[in-house]
Amino acid sequence: MSLNSFFQFIEIKTKLASMIPFIVGTLYSQYRYKSFNLKNFIIMSISLLAFDMATTGINNYIDYKKALRSHENKNNIHGDIKESTALAIIFILLSLAISFGILLTLNTNVMVLLIGIVSFLAGILYTYGPIPISRTPLGEIFSGIFMGFIILFLSVYIHIFDENIVSFMYANNRLTFSINLMEVFYIFLISIPTMCGIANIMLANNICDVEEDIVNNRFTLPHYLGVKNALKLFKVLYYIGYLDIIILVILKISPIISLLVLLTIIPLNKNIKLFNQKHIKSETFVYSVKNFAVINITHILSVSVALIFSL
Repeated sequence: MSLNSFFQFIEIKTKLASMIPFIVGTLYSQYRYKSFNLKNFIIMSISLLAFDMATTGINNYIDYKKALRSHENKNNIHGDIKESTALAIIFILLSLAISFGILLTLNTNVMVLLIGIVSFLAGILYTYGPIPISRTPLGEIFSGIFMGFIILFLSVYIHIFDENIVSFMYANNRLTFSINLMEVFYIFLISIPTMCGIANIMLANNICDVEEDIVNNRFTLPHYLGVKNALKLFKVLYYIGYLDIIILVILKISPIISLLVLLTIIPLNKNIKLFNQKHIKSETFVYSVKNFAVINITHILSVSVALIFSL
């Protein structure tokens, strides 16, 4: 197995979608809560990356098995990766994700375990099962919430777990759950640009595949909305992210320098126009990834600058 084949199998280029919310959450834990735990940061980064690669591997493995059932000539999954090798990779990655997830729980509290289990199940069901979530109208919602919000929330929580913004405990025959609604709402606001960007990556993918998906009995959101309305939603979701940045600054959750993100609307509108003109996966799908990257990397850099000047 070559390194290039491995990177193709786990689609290394797509890992940006999970790592950006992780970085945004980490920066906000320092900016808003003045807290950073290096050990938890390293543990979660390994668990998150391993799980993201595993779910991608599972998705590619399922596509490979379906190709075999349809009598397509496909000896290997990607390059020189055979079926047995693919299964071994998936098993190793899942084992890493689970092991480091348990270690993270031991370093924090049971809330991390509970959220991790729910995320784990959602990640598997997203790509596997009788009806994978990614092949339904709910794909954009699930990908946006779990990758855009849950990852970001956990990346904040692992640094401030002892502040009990969310707690779940059992003592003296009492099961107690408490939540600081305002702080969780603030973290939700912080996650809106990542949620919208990730949902749009999924939406762009489904817009490009809408005709092929219908042939294969996959009825995604663009099928129900129609391509024209799906393209309108594609644009609106980005603008919701920009509006959220303004709200974050007004509420003093985000530094005023975050308003620099608004400047990215210029290349973003250009990319939206190009995608609207021609939505072909091999040519224009990449614009959704570029938009996600330019908005959120600018957001990351602006918060980083604010942190540096606050030292």
